[in-house]
Amino acid sequence: MKYTPRSYYLQKIKGFINTNLIKVIVGQRRVGKSYMLFQLMDDIQNRFSANIIYINKENYEFKNITNCDELICYVEEKRSNETKNYLFIDEIQEIENFELAIRHFALFDDFDIYCTGSNANLLSGELATLLSGRYVEIAILPLTYSEFLNFNTVENSNESLRNYLLWGGLPFVKNLNANDFLIEEYLKNIRSTIVLKDIIQRNQIRNVSFLENLIFFLAQQTGSLISAKKISDYLKSQRIQMSPQLVLNYIDLLCNAFLVNRVKRFDLKGKRTFEISEKFYFEDWGLMNAIIGFNQFDISKVIENVVYNHLKVFDFEVQIGQIQTKEIDFVAKKGGQTIYIQVCYLLPTQDVIDREFGNLLTIKDNYPKYVISMDEFAPTNIEGIQHMHLRDFLLKEF
Repeated sequence: MKYTPRSYYLQKIKGFINTNLIKVIVGQRRVGKSYMLFQLMDDIQNRFSANIIYINKENYEFKNITNCDELICYVEEKRSNETKNYLFIDEIQEIENFELAIRHFALFDDFDIYCTGSNANLLSGELATLLSGRYVEIAILPLTYSEFLNFNTVENSNESLRNYLLWGGLPFVKNLNANDFLIEEYLKNIRSTIVLKDIIQRNQIRNVSFLENLIFFLAQQTGSLISAKKISDYLKSQRIQMSPQLVLNYIDLLCNAFLVNRVKRFDLKGKRTFEISEKFYFEDWGLMNAIIGFNQFDISKVIENVVYNHLKVFDFEVQIGQIQTKEIDFVAKKGGQTIYIQVCYLLPTQDVIDREFGNLLTIKDNYPKYVISMDEFAPTNIEGIQHMHLRDFLLKEF
């Protein structure tokens, strides 16, 4: 099968091939999990003697595999006694009690197991208990800017960056002839599929109107500090009565479906996490733009969303920083590494420069600090704080 490799993820997974760990690949629908399985299958077949068993629950061919018993029967029929079996199951959450079948095949040394899912709770409950310490989870995210350039075979330019910020990072977009209308319609359909299959049907949601209003509100408020009470008050203004706790429950469902991510605030001085008021960012900002409408494209909030996603790709734990009355857009930590980041669209005046750099100057440690904007000409360094153009930052690997 023809595909554009995503080498970063392949290298992350390759170290786990032929181990007893079950490889669980998670991520939003249409983010490229299936093609990651294809890359893995090709890599394994090129290096080992392998019996590949592949099941894709979005393919009609496998419609009869609906529960763990049917899954076990199918795999046993395809099993080889002569060579190692590599079991790949795409969208495994569509199979009832799949965890029992995974536990069964995990007992045998001649099986190496890979599966994908579109829900963050894929490994919650019984599977996590039964297979504690026996699985590794790898999250696939939308394309980085570097991948976007590669997928679309375009040069690093202002136009390419504009398209990346508007269209988002879902791989299939490259097939839509750079047509804003077609891409917006495609993204709207993907959003509808996620909401219907991964939220409404999976969780038997009845109040669909409330769910749609909540998604629209989060798209409008991306990058803003909001609380469950603030959302509840907004919904009341729309004549929708919903308690803050129920709002939180619905937000959990959106996060579990990889539609949005919640980011908590962290007090840099008191070293504690705030329990109220969080920020929300979309897993794919193209979907956010499609929810609001491409004609309502808000570049400032998109830039912030894209910077957050770039940090997440490289496995940073990301929080919103608070120091006294000042806010630090992102505090990113990984291992012993910490990065502080301020994000803005432009630095048009000295007041804005003083504010963005000044917030970071209040932090007295020696970890790297960046101000990221789309200014072609801006101060490159103020007291050790580095300014980077968004395009340069998005090409940076950590």
